[in-house]
Amino acid sequence: MTADTSADAFSLLSAQAVRARAHRMLEIGLNDQLRHFRVDLGRLDAAVDLVLATTRKAYPTFDVPFHSRWRHFVVGGVDRWAALADARDWRDGKERARSEFDLAIVSVLLDAGAGPSWRYRDPLTGASIGRSEGLALASLDMFARGAFSAKADEPLRADAAVLQRLTVADLRTGFQVADDNRLVGLEGRVSLLRRLGEQVSAAPQVFARGDTARPGGLFDHLTEAAEQGVIEAPTILAELLRQLGPIWPSRITLGGIPLGDCWRHPALKTEDATSELVPLHKLSQWLSYSLIEPMQRAGLQVTDIDGLTGLAEYRNGGLFVDAGVLAFRDPADAQREHDVASPLVVEWRALTVALLDRLADLLRQRVGLDALSLPLAKILEGGTWAAGRAMAFERRPDGSPPVKVISDGTVF
Repeated sequence: MTADTSADAFSLLSAQAVRARAHRMLEIGLNDQLRHFRVDLGRLDAAVDLVLATTRKAYPTFDVPFHSRWRHFVVGGVDRWAALADARDWRDGKERARSEFDLAIVSVLLDAGAGPSWRYRDPLTGASIGRSEGLALASLDMFARGAFSAKADEPLRADAAVLQRLTVADLRTGFQVADDNRLVGLEGRVSLLRRLGEQVSAAPQVFARGDTARPGGLFDHLTEAAEQGVIEAPTILAELLRQLGPIWPSRITLGGIPLGDCWRHPALKTEDATSELVPLHKLSQWLSYSLIEPMQRAGLQVTDIDGLTGLAEYRNGGLFVDAGVLAFRDPADAQREHDVASPLVVEWRALTVALLDRLADLLRQRVGLDALSLPLAKILEGGTWAAGRAMAFERRPDGSPPVKVISDGTVF
């Protein structure tokens, strides 16, 4: 591996690279030169209308929280994690932050699409909950029971040694999977958590600060990376991608460096080794958003939150297809299933990231707020994700996205 190749690889492990290449994809689309989608910015105002209406309905005062995993732990108006955490006598704020890092990392890595039929029956209320909310509650319940902990007297933690031993049967039980309640990508999720355990164990200098190796050790690592208690959100992502990059399934590597959620598209030509590569880092950015609040609670200041990008996932992307901003060149593609690595899916996901920036600018103009007071993290929550879901259920009885993607449980 040459130094140049290494630098090229690391250049793709950033939010800046995601945003730059996504906007290049949009530029190509606006010139009507993409193979799979046409782009109609004339339909973007209608998408803004829907997102604005959705946000005002959920948050009438526009006091919108960040888009993060923590929202999914609120069930029936009760914050399940806060109830657990507030009842615990933490030694200090750092101990709670490590536990919240453990929970967020494990839960987010289990958060790829569940499929339309899977449900989790809430033991407390008896409610049957699907999709991201169900996945969140199932992972929280496992976490609360100490399913990921190596210490019987400390259930609210995740230890690398336990993650490495996780079995399909463990997750099948915890997520109530059965023949009539199938979860998409079950084996992929288990493999991802096992690799997380292996990676955390292999880097004690990062993850085992005065404790056994655990994902929550990343809190201390990021605290050290902060300057006078201040850290930029893109730095959180960059460290996640560097420290946890090897956990992702064998995909594209460059100079021996795994690139994670990064794919090939023939339209993205460059003059270096990164030609045709399109980084998206969806789950890692979702996790970055989810680590902001634990850091804030621990007294750190997180800046440049808008330095992260929108998430290249099927609710945000579905919004633009269902709203007519994106249209299949071949209508038959709406009925076909597409591999996550296919140029069509890569094109769709990259366009989603760039269009979210365009939509955010228009929405801020409508309500007279700037990016500091209404960052993308709030627009996603208010927001595009909820609007995409609502439109999906209006168009299709099962709420499935307008693009059919074959998932392995580690991307969507």
